[in-house]
Amino acid sequence: MPADRKLKPRKTPRQQRARQTLAAILEAAAQVFEREGYARTTTDRIAARAGVSIGSLYQYFPNKDAIVVALAKLHVDAGLARVDALLAGASGGDALESVDIDVLLRVLVHELIAMHRDHPRLHRLLFVEAPISEEQHARLEALENELIVRIASLLRAHPQVGVRAPELAAWMLVHVTQDLVHDFVVHPPLVEHTEAMFVDHLTGLLSAYVRSDSGEGRDDGTTNQEKGRSPPPKPRRLS
Repeated sequence: MPADRKLKPRKTPRQQRARQTLAAILEAAAQVFEREGYARTTTDRIAARAGVSIGSLYQYFPNKDAIVVALAKLHVDAGLARVDALLAGASGGDALESVDIDVLLRVLVHELIAMHRDHPRLHRLLFVEAPISEEQHARLEALENELIVRIASLLRAHPQVGVRAPELAAWMLVHVTQDLVHDFVVHPPLVEHTEAMFVDHLTGLLSAYVRSDSGEGRDDGTTNQEKGRSPPPKPRRLS
């Protein structure tokens, strides 16, 4: 069997009962992985926890690595959906570029903290501990790139952003934020701190970066005005 097929679900449930079975398998897998770790987790243990036969589990997944990929996708998709919902709430229905950039960065930081804090051991297992094949890495990278593309689009349009190369800036924002948030949650600093202090410091760091070089133009060396476009309306701060 080709390696990439070993990581794909064997079938997509169409009926409600089948969808419930799949959801039960994934929920059980998350619990077993978080409790036992990657090495000790087996498909038998996952099936037992889910209350289904091992044959039923194998109807959906060929092995535990395929389950890891499915859980990682669920984790990232849920995070993206929550970021979208929070950004929509922050904008109050207006265009995102009309909202102060610090407010948007703070939303991103808060959501990444929530994603790590909810299930820190499972997050570490999914993205650090579990053996990552080339196929798994490509799938997870594609999901991560969805967030990067969205942030790059926002950076390109936002009037308070001056950093050049918004695509590269978005990549740096995501990776720097993920790494710092992960360390803060899993290995908190020994110095005096609170979560609010961490959010303030990280938001300030990110804000200083994306606002830099505002007089130098964007990645093509021109500003909105030089391109003959009217700049977006001045961002508003939210109370």
